[in-house]
Amino acid sequence: MATPQDIPRKTVPSSHAEPSPLLDPPPNPAGGRTLIVDGADPSAYPRPSLALKDAGPNDQVFVRPGRYEDKIFLTERSVLLIGAGRDQVEIFSRRGGPLYLQRVTGGRISGMTFRYVGSDQHSAINILDSACTINQCRASEGILSGIVIYGTQCRPSLVENEVCANRESGIFAFAGAQPYLAQNMCYANHHFGIAARDPGTRADLVRNLCHDNMLSGVLLFYHAEAMLLNNTCRDNCHWGLVMTPDTRTTPSTEQLTESNTFDHNPRGPLTVTEEPLKEIGR
Repeated sequence: MATPQDIPRKTVPSSHAEPSPLLDPPPNPAGGRTLIVDGADPSAYPRPSLALKDAGPNDQVFVRPGRYEDKIFLTERSVLLIGAGRDQVEIFSRRGGPLYLQRVTGGRISGMTFRYVGSDQHSAINILDSACTINQCRASEGILSGIVIYGTQCRPSLVENEVCANRESGIFAFAGAQPYLAQNMCYANHHFGIAARDPGTRADLVRNLCHDNMLSGVLLFYHAEAMLLNNTCRDNCHWGLVMTPDTRTTPSTEQLTESNTFDHNPRGPLTVTEEPLKEIGR
């Protein structure tokens, strides 16, 4: 009797009269195979983590529409993990965050929603010392921040993601990370839309939208550095931007309101304070 390991898994999309972006994967830019994940197709992989275990360095994993309970842990490798769209593919986990990247050397993750639905202190996406791109994804419902980015070798690019409904901040960079954050939408988070902390941490923030967060749009504190250009922080419950005096920005503090939009926040566009977390007891 054949075991589950003996069953051949689908590595090419099914035939259709016309290509469908929901069912058919995009071309693999690395030139390798494409492994298909489809929970409703017994010839495909049932979960992304199983396909990733079989994927070689030039292989792509394509996830068809569906809700998958899974925990994806990637380390010491590159990755091509492509979903059919963040409104079509949901990866959720009750035991730890659904996506953990550790020293991922390159590649791209796109087109999926990552939800943490447990009760312990976890984020939806955890990025340690990695250099890949995450785009057009959604991170939600983390008990900590939605996406945490940390480590002195951490250089990821986050582009066109939605980060929402997390119990702390949307995106939090710390411990020397240097992420590129562009065109992300961070909203309805309990603390800040985007936060950066610690000496050596330098975040490049370009054209992000932070709105309807329960504190301020952006927080910079404890010696963090950041470049802020063409960001919009509006309709947050406190300020557009809050920062401590020891932080450094490009452009300078005096020019930030000229190169960014911090309007329509009830306490004003920005403030510099020694106690940015006073109102949450920290």
